[in-house]
Amino acid sequence: MAYTTIKKPSDYFNTVLYTGDGTNSRAVTGVGFQPDFSWLKNRTGATAYHHQTFDSVRGASAGTLYTSLTNAEDTNYTISSFDSDGITLKATSHDSQNASGYTFASWHWLASNTTASNTDGSITSTVSANTTSGFSIVSYTGTGSNATIGHGLGTTPSMIIVKERDNANNWFVYHSSLGATKQLILQETDAEASFTATWNDTEPTSSVFSVGTNLGTNRSGGGLIAYCFSEVKGFSKFGSYVGNGNADGTFVYTGFKPKLVIVKEYGASGNWIMKESRFDNQNDSYILANASDAETSGSVVAFDLLSNGFKLRGTAGDSNGAGADILYMAFAEEPLVGDNPATAR
Repeated sequence: MAYTTIKKPSDYFNTVLYTGDGTNSRAVTGVGFQPDFSWLKNRTGATAYHHQTFDSVRGASAGTLYTSLTNAEDTNYTISSFDSDGITLKATSHDSQNASGYTFASWHWLASNTTASNTDGSITSTVSANTTSGFSIVSYTGTGSNATIGHGLGTTPSMIIVKERDNANNWFVYHSSLGATKQLILQETDAEASFTATWNDTEPTSSVFSVGTNLGTNRSGGGLIAYCFSEVKGFSKFGSYVGNGNADGTFVYTGFKPKLVIVKEYGASGNWIMKESRFDNQNDSYILANASDAETSGSVVAFDLLSNGFKLRGTAGDSNGAGADILYMAFAEEPLVGDNPATAR
């Protein structure tokens, strides 16, 4: 059985940790490819430093979108370029990118390093898609009426994140564990909610995803950006689990050693918790995708990142509450089998 066509996950998704130096045109290197989507977070700043995201479809100069805010694109804070081995930062004065002496996490995904017009949906989209790794970036202009948008993956997405670019609005999230009748909000702790206007109560297909009349996914004349993920065995996994409220917590099988795991309780209020294998204390350390907080350590949110999945070791309600319904997205550091197998910790 072929577990994956991706022998080296870091060819498609990678993490770079760096220490800020406060200089202009700081190059963040070591990614291993030219990224199309980059997500930055100040790990140590004591004040509010929000997550910054950039993508090549909008363009390096388009401005940041903050996962922890509803803001439209902030053109005061951009990057200079997407490079062959990373990105070049631009803002010397913005501590969210390169404050001297502070530590930063940056996550990078490869799409196609190019764009194509996609007419699969009723709305023509501009797409950068990587069908091998199951990731695409989709730009489109809303119509305000029920519509479909081509995503370019060739397989059905398991997770879709949409953000309106031109106006302050929520980040709307589709996850296959909830289905298209429900929505989550990335910058909030809110539980799942039913809202037909977001995804038009219609599941995505191998060619398109659907939107209704929600301004945040389909404002008439509005510019929108979508990040679409389909599951690739041995590289990415999207699913859900039920917490047990115990330090000997739930084990979640992914089929690979995770590099990045994001979890969210969806049946009740809960944070979007990011666990990264390269954090100094990977078991206890975490970042909240929905908040500006610095990296935090706490045994109640402890995970073990194992060769074939992750195991909860903490009792926090939004990662392992007793009976809590929790979704996750995970990306591989090493596959379980193949030419570069994971080893147990």
